[in-house]
Amino acid sequence: MLLCCIGGALSQGFRGGGGFRNRNRDAAAENKEEGLIKDSVEDLCEGRAPNEYFRLSTTGDCRDVVRCDRAGIAGTIRLASVKCPNGLAFDLERQTCDWKAQVNNCDRLSKPRKIKPNFNTQEPVCPDGQLQCGNGECLRRESFCDGAIDCADGSDETACSINEDPNKALNCDTSVCILPDCFCSPDGTVIPGVTDGKLEKSNVPMMITLTFSGAVNGQNINVYNKIFKPERVNPNGCTARGTFFVSHQYTNYSAVQDLHRVGHEIGVFSITNKNDPNYWTDGTYDNWLGEMAGARLIVEKFSNITDGTVVGVRAPYLRIGGNTQFTMMEDQFFLYDSSITAPLSSTPLWPYTLQYRMPHKCHGNAQNCPSRAHKIWEMPINELDRRDDPDFDENLTGCHLVSSCSNIYFKDQFKSLLQHNFNRHYSTNRAPLSLSFDPAWLISNKGFDSVLDEWMGDVLATYPDVYFVTELMVIQWMQKPTGTSALRDFSDWKGKCLPSGQPACSLPNPCPVTTREIPGAEFRLHTCMPCPKNYPWIDDPTGEGFDF
Repeated sequence: MLLCCIGGALSQGFRGGGGFRNRNRDAAAENKEEGLIKDSVEDLCEGRAPNEYFRLSTTGDCRDVVRCDRAGIAGTIRLASVKCPNGLAFDLERQTCDWKAQVNNCDRLSKPRKIKPNFNTQEPVCPDGQLQCGNGECLRRESFCDGAIDCADGSDETACSINEDPNKALNCDTSVCILPDCFCSPDGTVIPGVTDGKLEKSNVPMMITLTFSGAVNGQNINVYNKIFKPERVNPNGCTARGTFFVSHQYTNYSAVQDLHRVGHEIGVFSITNKNDPNYWTDGTYDNWLGEMAGARLIVEKFSNITDGTVVGVRAPYLRIGGNTQFTMMEDQFFLYDSSITAPLSSTPLWPYTLQYRMPHKCHGNAQNCPSRAHKIWEMPINELDRRDDPDFDENLTGCHLVSSCSNIYFKDQFKSLLQHNFNRHYSTNRAPLSLSFDPAWLISNKGFDSVLDEWMGDVLATYPDVYFVTELMVIQWMQKPTGTSALRDFSDWKGKCLPSGQPACSLPNPCPVTTREIPGAEFRLHTCMPCPKNYPWIDDPTGEGFDF
């Protein structure tokens, strides 16, 4: 919550919010008085992005940073300053404040300046099909942004954003990108089935996805059972569903098995849930393979899921791993990712496939969005409008997870947030409303689970065209757009319609196991399946003692 709130405040600029202290005096003037600036402001800002924060000195408490503000008098450049709250320090790599013990670059003034390739020259300097490195060397176009350093100066891997990559995905071409295998639109707001005349907007179901990330265990299973009670059914007569992106440690796999038994979708959220954003942003292919494909092996084995439906990925901290992550997902036959945030806008976005360029900017600090074409669905998390009074034009950034809306303290605020954002989606293009939660937030905010429970009941009682579905069910509908009048017979949504029967076991095995990957620690693995020899982890996801 700390990083989210502070990061959100930082992205808003410096208007006094988020705990940052704004300085009214020009930062350059202040520091000149202290003798800290030896270079001119123009020299400091040359080639530096306007949203990059850097230090003027390594002395002090590591709280002060500045950025280049090009809105000075008569267009002059000035330094706008900001100060982290007491007890925090500014992390140059992540471009946000964090607990001081977590920041290891206080001895540096700025992020390393990377040498850029020469993509734009007045005259051709390389043979056809080749591009120039920063040092003048020419290499094949395909060598740039492929994840391996080929230029002697490393510049072939420094201009690889979705706008810079010379091998980036093409803009959407609706004449080629055709359902069921491809879907795109220039701005991401087009409703499937409407532009080709198959459906009217009024006949499009309003789909709501409740997604939860993290471990599934006794601390939260009662909340899940409460909001997904057996008698809560969608207009087609089948039970309301949700998606659970499961992390490994502390998960009770017998509870996951029962969630799957009654029709919920299980996705993966990694094995380690490692608390280092750069581990995910800059992760290698093997990192992503071990974390996500390994997590799928674990959840399938110990939750006895054999139907091949574990096909979704959510990255911890929503830190996308760029082309590396999505290449791994293609290789391992994952169907979709749900980690990319779409910025708050008047019209929300529909899910899209990544064969073509993303229809929105790569949103968030230090994000590493995929620039290449990938045969993967993206289920974007449309940011929520968190204003207390939606009729008042208050300048607030959106929040991606419901549990990251830092201004929601009271139950009436929570209910208003849910209803207002539902109305935004329902009254515009009926893009699926993604309500994503850290379950601990629902538990720690007393009564919030009851608010969600009551709101779900009210929505289903009021609107005959609203469905609480899984992420996979959204894709199934998009692949075969079907009007609300025919959804009662939509076969893809009829599986496990009204589940019955009993859990696989009433008393799971509390397997006491260890792993050499975490020396000295003993774990309890709860599962209805036989106990493994070792605690499953990155190098041994099956628990049988061999490398993945």
